[in-house]
Amino acid sequence: MKYLYLLLILIFGTACTTTDHPETITELEQAIESRLSGLEGTFGIAFKNLNNPDEYVFINEDERFHAASTMKTPVIVELYKRAESGEFDVQDSIVVKNTFKSIVDGSEFTMQVSEDSEQGLYEKLNAKTSLYDLAYQMITRSSNLATNILIDFLGAESVTQTMRSIGADSIEVLRGVEDIKAYEAGLSNTTTPRDLLVLFEEIEQGALLNDRSKEAIISILKDQKYNEMIPAKLPAEASVAHKTGWITNVHHDSGIVYMPDGRAFVLIFLSKEAPNREAVLDAAADIASYCYQFMLSNK
Repeated sequence: MKYLYLLLILIFGTACTTTDHPETITELEQAIESRLSGLEGTFGIAFKNLNNPDEYVFINEDERFHAASTMKTPVIVELYKRAESGEFDVQDSIVVKNTFKSIVDGSEFTMQVSEDSEQGLYEKLNAKTSLYDLAYQMITRSSNLATNILIDFLGAESVTQTMRSIGADSIEVLRGVEDIKAYEAGLSNTTTPRDLLVLFEEIEQGALLNDRSKEAIISILKDQKYNEMIPAKLPAEASVAHKTGWITNVHHDSGIVYMPDGRAFVLIFLSKEAPNREAVLDAAADIASYCYQFMLSNK
């Protein structure tokens, strides 16, 4: 009986190690798949150690998902890219408007303050604010009004073209938010886990932007106000530069996790047809924790 008890302890301890504290990339992938196995929905995961690109996990990495608000990260990258070219300065002013044109037929539509996650910008209608302020509200509070103003200013096609230039071949930024006619016509912004990983790799390590622009974007992403997914179960000494996204049955988070020792990893968590929001958020937080523990085990 004593030996049976010791065997059970050994088995249980091994299970905890491989699930909660994966030490190999295989164990990490198994832990992620196990955590997702009981959830209703379709999930896409992309993890990569930015200090060792041979360490990565891809699950449904080329599956297309409605981008929801993850499309706002390509927009801020386009903004800073164009500012670097001298076309404008991010501190330049722009009029806050609430009239936009559908990509289907050019008919006008407006945003509803009650449907937006950030409402303060509506108090500035017809006044001016900076491009930087719009970008900040778009990322940190996921302002749909700020997003539409910036997309109207930059052009959705230009955003998508910049994504192609960095090798993100499946990110499609077709339009702003709440273009109902476009939605009903099946014209929505889409992405894949692989492409979002490419985008965040570019932000951290790529050549598209200079260091000043990268630092500005990362600083804004780190000030994200919605932290129920990737950051939720990480230690306080970790910092996360990320962008969330959600619509009905869709719950996303995507970004870079910075370790206290200076290393970093990208984690993309996308979902669809997933009705239990709280369960999905909890799973995303657990998966981020597994990735963090894996990094700790592989210094």
